[in-house]
Amino acid sequence: MPSAARGFTLYGDVPGAAAPSGLVGVSHSAVDLPTGRIELVHPRDALEQIYEQNFGWGGTEPPYWAQPWPSGIELADAVARADLSGARVLELGCGLALPSLAAAQGGARVLATDRAPGALAFAAHNARRNGLRLEVAQCDWSDPWSAIAGAPWDLVLAADVLYLHDGLDALDALLPRLVLGSGEVWLSDQGRPPARDFLARCERWSTVSTTGTDHPEVSLHRLRRHAVTTCDPVPALVNGRS
Repeated sequence: MPSAARGFTLYGDVPGAAAPSGLVGVSHSAVDLPTGRIELVHPRDALEQIYEQNFGWGGTEPPYWAQPWPSGIELADAVARADLSGARVLELGCGLALPSLAAAQGGARVLATDRAPGALAFAAHNARRNGLRLEVAQCDWSDPWSAIAGAPWDLVLAADVLYLHDGLDALDALLPRLVLGSGEVWLSDQGRPPARDFLARCERWSTVSTTGTDHPEVSLHRLRRHAVTTCDPVPALVNGRS
């Protein structure tokens, strides 16, 4: 069954397969990118749980990570069109880690992070399934030791994280600590209400450029630090072709 997102095909599920966080069964999907096809396994009933939990209004965090979203697919496509061979890449709030898998497929050294253990389990499984090398680590933006320990990164990725939640202040404080020199942050977003104010705040330390994608609702925001000093130790980064 084709989805609304370009390049993403749902082709069945495996009844009875185990999944974390109370999710029952898994689905198998394929995403075709410029670097090749990526096979994904993800929980089958994630959307049902998200709706049942009324998108978190009851105080319970829904399993947003368990669903392939258009922003992640479009970010993965942009990553797959960039020259990332040998680059050091970090993904924040990775969920199923499709952008991380695209970066690894393109020759990058990648750390995928999320605060949900289930997300990391599926990310690691999907890396093995596709024969890709991917490191995973738990990361809460209010205590982001795993992300900061590897900084500065050549490229930091995040898809669909600019929605209304209490972590955006922590993310705003974290991002400028992760890149230097020619390092970049790529955020993809599906027009969430907090995105405009968040990106305006990021302009205190970065130049923000926004482009559309093949999905009419998804934009890609590229953030790059204002100034590069002669003593900056970070080598020139990614030569994006997109």
